[in-house]
Order: sequence, then C-alpha cells, then structure tokens
Amino acid sequence: MKTHTRVSLLLQFGISAVVFAELPSPRNITVQTLNTNYILKWDWDQGPHSKAVTFTAQYLASRFKIKALGKYNWTTVCEATSEHHCDFTAEDLYYFGIWILRVRAQNDLLASSWIQIQFCPDRDAAIGPPSAVVVSPVKGLLQVAISDPLTNKNASMKMLLQHMYYYIQYWKDPLEIQKPSSLRTTNNLVILPDLESRTWYCVRVQSRYDFYDKISVFSPTYCEQTDCQMSYWQIFLYFLLSLALSFLFVLGLSFCFLKSFKVIKNTFYPSIPLPTHIQEYLCDSPGSDMPHLLTTDSEVELCCDQLDVLTSDALVKDVVMEIHAPPQDSEQDSRNYSRHNSGDSGVYSAEEGSGQSGQAFKGGEELKLEKMGQISFQKEGRVEPDERIQDMHV
Repeated sequence: MKTHTRVSLLLQFGISAVVFAELPSPRNITVQTLNTNYILKWDWDQGPHSKAVTFTAQYLASRFKIKALGKYNWTTVCEATSEHHCDFTAEDLYYFGIWILRVRAQNDLLASSWIQIQFCPDRDAAIGPPSAVVVSPVKGLLQVAISDPLTNKNASMKMLLQHMYYYIQYWKDPLEIQKPSSLRTTNNLVILPDLESRTWYCVRVQSRYDFYDKISVFSPTYCEQTDCQMSYWQIFLYFLLSLALSFLFVLGLSFCFLKSFKVIKNTFYPSIPLPTHIQEYLCDSPGSDMPHLLTTDSEVELCCDQLDVLTSDALVKDVVMEIHAPPQDSEQDSRNYSRHNSGDSGVYSAEEGSGQSGQAFKGGEELKLEKMGQISFQKEGRVEPDERIQDMHV
C-alpha cells in the first residue's frame, strides 16, 4: 500500500514537472538598489504565450536552508503581475541580513520554474549622494553643509553605515588646467581651506563606504563666490565708525527733544509777561494767572452797570415827578427850595412877559431837556434826579 502511494506521488510530481517545464523561466534577474530601496528586475523572452503570462516574486531569509519542497513559507511580494519588476522596499528587509529572492512566470495552465538570487543589502545595496548640499561664504572662505543620505523611512544612512564619509571636490570657476582640489571628511559641516577672496568656486560632494568599496555618484555642482576677509584693523575701524554714528544719533535725538521742550514751554509759559492792561482784560483779577476770556451772562450782569436809555417824553415825566416829590431830609429841602425859587422866578417871568418870552421859555425848556438827555447818556449808570434838576436850573 505504501509502495503504491509513493509511486502515485512520484508520477504526479513527474507529470507536474513536465508541465511546468513547458513555460520558460525569467532570466537576467537583478536587484536595483539605492540606500534601502530595493527593486527586483528580470527579463522575459517574448514567446507564443507572452500575452497571457504573469509573474510572481517572493523572498525568504537565507538562514532557512531549503531541503524539501514547501517546507518553509515564502513571503509573496508581487503576485500575478504583468510587469517585469517588483518593489521590495516596503518589506523592510534587514540591512545586515542575507535574503533569497525568486521569481517565476505562469499563465492559466502552465508555470515556469523558479529563478532566484541571493541578496545582502549591506554588501550589495548602493549608497546615494548627500540628500542636500549648501555652500555659503564665511570670512573669505566657503562653508559646505552636507545632509546625510536618507533611508526609505527618512533616517540617516550613517545609522547603518557608521564609517561612511564624504569626498568633496572644489575648483575655481571656470575649471582651470590643474586638477581640482579634494577633501575627505566625516563631518557634516566643512570649511574649505586656502581659497582666494572674491573668487568663484564650484563644489560637489560624494558619499563613500570603503568596507565594500561603495561609492555614490556626485551631488549636483554648486558654485559660490567668496567674500572679502577683513583684517583686525578693519574690524576696529568699523567698530569706531559705528560708535561715532551711534553717538551722533543720540546727540541729534537729544537736541530735538530739548528744542521741542523749549517750544512747548515758551508757548504755554512765556518768559516775557503780557502788559498789565491785557492781563486785566484776560484774567479775573490783576493778581490772577488764570485766563478769563469768556464770561457768562450772569457774570456780565455782576461786573457791569446797566445802562438805561430814556426817550424825551419819559425823561420829562421823570423830571416832573421828581420836582413834585415830597421832601425827605434837610438837604433835599434845601435843594427843593432852590428848585422852587428858580421855578417860581421862571413862572413869574413867564406871566409878566409877552408871547415872545413864552416862546423863548418853551424853547429854553426844550434846550435844557436836550442837555439833560446828553448828560444822562454820557454816564455809565442812571442819572440821579437831583443832579438832573440842578443841571436844568444851571
């Protein structure tokens, strides 16, 4: 029974092997690498079944030795792809490990045999140039800032290749006949020595790893001009110049401040006092410093006398009422007596005189009234009745 089972298995395996051998395998299998980016590539001969052919790519760690068919599980990366390449970058293969990569072709009924390659990233993977190079002038020289090559996870390749260094080439622009100068360094910040002032130089950088003789391509070429390197006496001279300019600036600022202060002081507190009559007019009192340009109506009534303007009829009526007013004291009696005497004489002269004298008396009375009106207008306040009567008799 066991012999029959073995024979049947051998027959099946032989038949399957014959069927698989009918489809040719891919050829020229290679791994294209850069830092930690890995792409498996292969060639395929175009045959009668080329339109329906697809490819499958797998990998396995080499520490597992293949002793029997299907003993270990291969990890499939690309399955049934029509492309002639497969990207293994996302699989994050260990950089210092050894891996087996394989690929085969198949169609609906047939499949080729596997073709495989051994791959060690530390030994086989190429390194790339610096990810960035910045050249800038510093004190008559050139400073080169170098950024490390990056892995697929944006980490520095120096974490994997600790002995990696940079090879720098620099020359005058345009390139002279002599050989370009070179410099090796493990630092990321380098100052190029022995450069001429105000001269254009071109720089390019290369990554290198000597253990497996890994050499990257050069980075793009960057050209920059060196500046003028100043001596110590020039630095001292510039310091004195800046100090003098600062002093002049502070002096000018102080002068402007003092002038503004004087203008403001002279405007609000003048050194020459105003005349006395102007101060009396502008201020409340002669000894007061507070201006009083505008006054209210109530203040005008308190400070000024009221002026009454009387017409001729009102003036005559007032005079007549004052003449016939009763005496109040001895002084007023004496004044009234003199008024009555003068009045009586006037009346008697009027009675004894003719019609012309009456007209003259009438004209004289009008003249006196007019004179009285002029006197009242010349005074600031109201004219006292006694003074008006005296003026009339005079």
